[in-house]
Amino acid sequence: MRPTFGWSDLRSFERVGVWGLGVEGDATVRRLATLGIAPVLVDDRPSTDAVIATDAGGLDLLGDCDVVIKSPGISRYRDDLVQLEASGTPVVGGLGLWLAEAPLDRVICVTGTKGKSTTVSIAGHLARRLGVDCSVGGNIGAPPFDPDAPTDAGLWIIEVSSYQATDLGVTPPVVGVSSLHADHLDWHRTEDAYLRDKLSMTSQPGARLTVCGDDPRLRERRELLGPEVRWIGPDDAGPWADGLGLVGRHNATNAAIAATLLAEAGIDGADDPERLAAAARDFAGLDSRLRRVVSVGGVDFYDDSLSTNVLPTMAAIDAFPNQRVAVVLGGFDRGIDYEPLAAYLAARTAPTLALTLPASGDRIAAALEAAPSIQVEVVRCDDLATAVRRGYEWARPEGVVLLSPASPSFGQFRDYKERAEVFTAAAQACADGV
Repeated sequence: MRPTFGWSDLRSFERVGVWGLGVEGDATVRRLATLGIAPVLVDDRPSTDAVIATDAGGLDLLGDCDVVIKSPGISRYRDDLVQLEASGTPVVGGLGLWLAEAPLDRVICVTGTKGKSTTVSIAGHLARRLGVDCSVGGNIGAPPFDPDAPTDAGLWIIEVSSYQATDLGVTPPVVGVSSLHADHLDWHRTEDAYLRDKLSMTSQPGARLTVCGDDPRLRERRELLGPEVRWIGPDDAGPWADGLGLVGRHNATNAAIAATLLAEAGIDGADDPERLAAAARDFAGLDSRLRRVVSVGGVDFYDDSLSTNVLPTMAAIDAFPNQRVAVVLGGFDRGIDYEPLAAYLAARTAPTLALTLPASGDRIAAALEAAPSIQVEVVRCDDLATAVRRGYEWARPEGVVLLSPASPSFGQFRDYKERAEVFTAAAQACADGV
């Protein structure tokens, strides 16, 4: 169990270390400044002389600290972190420090392998439209402990990654879990560790109810989900969710989870379909999450660049059950198993074109070719623009070209945003060439 002291308690420590200077690490430094604390700064790859490299004396400096606040990207399974804690130095996270002092009856935490950002965004949109002063943050947006973040919201809705979940000592009474599938094995080391870490916040002190996507992998791990579970599926959303403008049964589930979380948190109107329908209007959605970017000659192009694993890619394809779909797959290869995706596509009854990209594309193509289907054609492509053009030519006149790569963007692209921009530009080039 993690320590349960909060930010204000850090004033009692003589020496505080900060390990990792990413987005959350920078927010940590700013928060410490408001407390009058000048921390020891350590990073694996420091960008300034004020920060000490972990392997160049930084770890020793952290060992001299009374407490170390780490960034989520620092794995708890690293040998140096394990040794640091074994020597008696507590290693905590900024979100855990915030939750230790937060009014937990006004906090909702949401996790899940995929769908958590959409669920959090829907819940925030609905809450605001229902008249609640709502702050959305965590893994999406600003950390709630950032000095610029609201300090007295009517409701906080916090997205929690698997990395952040391992830092928590307490959680609010109501939490949500959107879905579950193996991911981030480079951080968690094993699939079992990932699944255990991901779900750990649902049974921390204070947890009462887990509002959970009705996912077989979650049901298999009911013992990790805390004292009470409410299972939610797409049919629980109701017609009001149509106003959100989202496609796919998985997004209907996300919407239903969001509304249920708000109702369980006591938000007035969250259980009223008419008020929810009014609140759902004008939801903007999230970039690169199954979002239509252009329509060309009867072909719709959907950007789902943030789908970096098998589960969300299958859900994205499932949003078009009876249409021709050309799906662009592949990217950075982190060694995940693509056989479930191959089995899903092999069972699909509508015509499908799988356009694979380096580096994981070769493994994806091999998995698809090992599970042959008369409805699925596989084409290896060298670059995204080529894949988009071939997908468009195949999908005409009434099909879909879907970027849902089941792989991260690293290697060919700076990040998922750049990949989405290249996809959108290639789609527009199809329009220009019509």
